[in-house]
Amino acid sequence: MRRPEKSARLWVLLASVGLLAGLLAPTAAAAPATPDPVDIRILTYSDWHAQLDPLFVFPTGNFGGAGELSTYFQGEEADNPNTLIITGGDDFGAAPPLSNFFNEEPAVRSQRMMGTDVSALGNHNFDRGIDHLQSMINIAKKGGEPGDPYYYVAANLENVDDNLDGVKPFRIFDVGGVDVAVIGVTNPDAPTLVFPGRFGTINVTDPVAAANTARAKAAKKGADVFVLVAHMGIDGFNGPNAFGPLVDLANGVNGFDLVVGDHTNFEYVDEINGALVVENQSRGISYARVDMTVQPGAKKKDPSTVTSASVSIVSAVSGDVVPDPEIVAFLAPLRAQLDVILGTVIGQSTPFIPRSDECGQSSGRTCESLVGNVVTDALRATYGTDFAITNSGGLRADLTCPDPDLGGDFCPPPDGGDHEITDGQVLTVLPFGNVSVTYSLDGAELKTMLENGVSNMPGASGRFAQVSGLCFTYDIEAAASSRVTGAVRQAGDGTCTGPAVDLTSGTTYTMASNDFMAAGGDGYPVFTDRATTRAVMDQDVAAYVTANTVLTPTIQGRINCTTSGATVCPVPVP
Repeated sequence: MRRPEKSARLWVLLASVGLLAGLLAPTAAAAPATPDPVDIRILTYSDWHAQLDPLFVFPTGNFGGAGELSTYFQGEEADNPNTLIITGGDDFGAAPPLSNFFNEEPAVRSQRMMGTDVSALGNHNFDRGIDHLQSMINIAKKGGEPGDPYYYVAANLENVDDNLDGVKPFRIFDVGGVDVAVIGVTNPDAPTLVFPGRFGTINVTDPVAAANTARAKAAKKGADVFVLVAHMGIDGFNGPNAFGPLVDLANGVNGFDLVVGDHTNFEYVDEINGALVVENQSRGISYARVDMTVQPGAKKKDPSTVTSASVSIVSAVSGDVVPDPEIVAFLAPLRAQLDVILGTVIGQSTPFIPRSDECGQSSGRTCESLVGNVVTDALRATYGTDFAITNSGGLRADLTCPDPDLGGDFCPPPDGGDHEITDGQVLTVLPFGNVSVTYSLDGAELKTMLENGVSNMPGASGRFAQVSGLCFTYDIEAAASSRVTGAVRQAGDGTCTGPAVDLTSGTTYTMASNDFMAAGGDGYPVFTDRATTRAVMDQDVAAYVTANTVLTPTIQGRINCTTSGATVCPVPVP
């Protein structure tokens, strides 16, 4: 529920009235009574990526959806009207067709109807550049639209005012008489995760320093509770063994009551440096309910105190609620426009082809994945190259249609046979409009690419490489850039029994990849000056699916982890 920003509190006004009455009375006024504690609720959802429809999580079932989350949030607010709803960026971008085809506007308008109050900015918010981001900010904050306005916050964007209007370091919200400051920070590596130039002249600065500075300014404006929402997440584990940028951020900042993470698709709750720290699974699979009891000071100059706080992670099971009819009605005509285009079945697959990898990581960023094998096989077969490579961060969904059927998606109901693939599913896997490119490289450059692909392990990272035409081995304990120990070609039957791949500069190979990687995205070496531009990548994959149906992809041992020390390799799920 949208609340106007204000610094005065009702209890202060009441206390002033009481003091005036005391001055008029013949006896001395009693000291102001301590106001009653206030219970506030903060709901957080992470890395939403315009998941307007429920998401099928293989093999569990359906979660989230804009209409469904809206109903969940309405129930939370009915239980406690003093509720604030926040998210940590990438709320649009890398989106399914229902948002992507309509310039991402359905995501922002749905977020308004969901009751969102404030969002940080993540790397995918910049996917289409500054002008597009500004148009989304304008829709979010515009009055007179369905739903209430919401705002974007980012404290660590240098030159932001020269590029964007309406992005502030923080916003202060009156939540049940408590002034809650929400300070946003963007992930420092964000400019490397989008095409060059998409950030305009904005520089991303140190999030710790920026957050601490913004907190001090918010305190001077009378904030009582301090929330840091960051497009930064954990990279692995939970509790005291967790690691990643979110943990480092929480350890570096001071005076925050809640730190909300995003970006890495982990479910995480802990207390660090005096603050509750929480991250949810992406795309609305879960959200966090943070309940706080705040004790206002006896006088205006007295600070308020958070006396208790707790976190509950809510699994947003789609079938447990009736979706918000306002959002359903809003999306229906958009869905109808796409049905004819995207509902065409273009092929089948014997196995279900999930986004998750063989080690069970839901974003496919730690091990070989079936969807990665199909996409890279499509590139290599289409252009006849020695090898193909793609970053796992560019693979955003399951390739095969959900089973059981979601209803309202761009897939027919399953018929008990092979799993069907539609144009809509291919576009959901590859939503960026990337172009396929080919180029030559020597063995040393190939090794550099493979090294970059595993450089963040054991942390899950979008740069994690999916490959075709070769199988490689790396040592997860070795230093980054010195991990790849060898590679062999795939044999004709796909097995890893071919001859060794020379990873020195004495041999030349041909490679197919996406244009984002060739331009240096995700830390890969730049090949733009020697790359040949081909077709749109999703069209290449769709044509491959049609030509090779029925698909029978398998895990073939293309990516092999070993360890020479204490660091443990990801374990394949039986």
